[in-house]
Amino acid sequence: MMIAVVSVKGSPGVTTLCLALAACWPDPGAPIVVEADPAGGDVAMRFGLAPSPGLLSLAAAARGRAGTRGEGVARPAEGAELVWRHAQPLPGNVPVVAAPPDAGRARGALAVLATLDGAGGLGPGPLRAAAAHPGAVQLVDCGRVDEGSPVMPLLRSADVMVVLTGAGADDLAHLARRIPEIGAWSRDPVLLLTGGGHSIAAVARELGVTPLARVPHDPRGAAVLTGHHSVLRWHRSGPGRSVLGQSAREIADALAARAAIAATPGDARPNPASRRAGATSNDSLGQSTTAGRAS
Repeated sequence: MMIAVVSVKGSPGVTTLCLALAACWPDPGAPIVVEADPAGGDVAMRFGLAPSPGLLSLAAAARGRAGTRGEGVARPAEGAELVWRHAQPLPGNVPVVAAPPDAGRARGALAVLATLDGAGGLGPGPLRAAAAHPGAVQLVDCGRVDEGSPVMPLLRSADVMVVLTGAGADDLAHLARRIPEIGAWSRDPVLLLTGGGHSIAAVARELGVTPLARVPHDPRGAAVLTGHHSVLRWHRSGPGRSVLGQSAREIADALAARAAIAATPGDARPNPASRRAGATSNDSLGQSTTAGRAS
């Protein structure tokens, strides 16, 4: 399965959330984080990773394969092997395909992968093929996204798209104007709040969308995921033991169930590529009121 995590305003913590979800993902599952932020990656700098392997080497390998064989990745097992070959382990053995910090190089790599997965491409590309492998879980950090982003092909092919937003008045005002547009990006979009601000119930009333949950403000828990604590600290008081980690585990459980349904063969929901922008109701970005947690 593929779960894409995005923001549409500011920097609410998309990368940190992806790492927390991977660290707390329920069994069985083999989560891998793919840093696909067009603005450039942070993980390599945070954790002192080598420049390669990563997103650049994955794109180069995929492009070389397509040039040699004239096709995308035919089998899920082949895609999974290719993606994992270009990952590096973080403390706690969380694997990540890290993007280069330079925006131009990151966008170039994403453009290559999008060419494989896009309409008329040689696809499926390695990420989409790998996501179809049994037990595979891809958490794709897409950063801040707009309609022209090079990650749009990934969003449209994801089983679930998570939109992470602050809950302040300015955040919600910005989000309200873009809900129809955002809802057309994915067949299964989900809204998550972060930090303080308006309650889930208030957001549901204001936007007509019920957020799945709120990610708590937990600087100590987040510090483990931003490379500010040692490897020993990760194991002793790692993501799973923090307030952030406990919340991430609950969110991961909900997303795993939701993505499993979305990835079921024969799913009757419409293909997002065929949707008209603006034709999606507000409800498409949330879920039923009974599923949201009032907080």
